[in-house]
Amino acid sequence: MEKMKRSHAAGLILLLAGAALTAVGLAQGQYASVLAKAVRICLECVGIG
Repeated sequence: MEKMKRSHAAGLILLLAGAALTAVGLAQGQYASVLAKAVRICLECVGIG
């Protein structure tokens, strides 16, 4: 039982850390850079870029 509680607590901490880092990235406008790189990679995969 105690191990299960620790596991859930660790999962919750990781979830909150991920959400906080995602919010920081969005606030800094990093999504535009990530999207541009993703589009470039996809175009290279199909042979257009």
